[in-house]
Amino acid sequence: MKFRDILLALCAPLLLGFGFAIAKPAMQQFPPFLLMGLRFTIAALILIWWFPIPKKFLKDLFIVSLIGGTLTYSLVYMGLNRVDASSSILLVHTEVPFGVIIAYFLFKERPSLKSILGMIVAFVGLFVLLGAPNLEGKFIGVLLLLIGAFTWSLGMVMAKPISKKIGGFAVTAWICVFAGPMLLLGSFIFDGNTMNYFLSADLKGWSIVAFLGLVMQPIAYGTWYQVMGRNPVHKVMPVMLLLPLTGLSTAIFLLGEEPTKQVFVGGAIILFGIGMILFSKPKKK
Repeated sequence: MKFRDILLALCAPLLLGFGFAIAKPAMQQFPPFLLMGLRFTIAALILIWWFPIPKKFLKDLFIVSLIGGTLTYSLVYMGLNRVDASSSILLVHTEVPFGVIIAYFLFKERPSLKSILGMIVAFVGLFVLLGAPNLEGKFIGVLLLLIGAFTWSLGMVMAKPISKKIGGFAVTAWICVFAGPMLLLGSFIFDGNTMNYFLSADLKGWSIVAFLGLVMQPIAYGTWYQVMGRNPVHKVMPVMLLLPLTGLSTAIFLLGEEPTKQVFVGGAIILFGIGMILFSKPKKK
């Protein structure tokens, strides 16, 4: 990847990791479906005015938003209710190999041996960082998380050719237009009386919602789709393995959590594995 694309790709794990950490207090005031619904809806209301309606791609964008947005978050959060957080993060990050495999079958993209080794190294670092998963008696939760990771990867890969034609920020805008209302509907169905959450939330909760919808969602996914449209999936997708590292870093510096040696060792291994992928020389034609 070009250095510019590397910097843009890094926006996603940096902002998403930061947002994941600061969303913890907001989750006490807004249930998951409602928080995600507000995040997508606010982003949609900000972005759609800047991009014309992509009439030729509306059907495809709806399918991507349904698979990579609504269905993904529904499955992942149902899985989170059954599996502990560290194991969940490990399972969700199977999205990386899933994405590479899907791209191979859809676009015939073949990762280099160095990219495959880099992914393996990064996953080893993830295990060191988070510890071995405790999955005994949690088959349903594990299955939900794995399917959720697969649907997210499928949505991302399906969005690649659309991003190449209309741009990553336009894709983000119109996916949010579709996914936001569907997630809000899910909130009304699963969370109960949604209006009570609106009325009881304080300024801190709404400030976090504003950051997620106005900053994190548009910039993180806008740049992500932009880079995905220009580069092979196996080069871009592994960058998401940095997300736990950025989330932990935010928790350390903003929330005052104290890191262990395991965090530093695991983080260093992840960075080395990602570096193998991002800074490998392109194949000569």
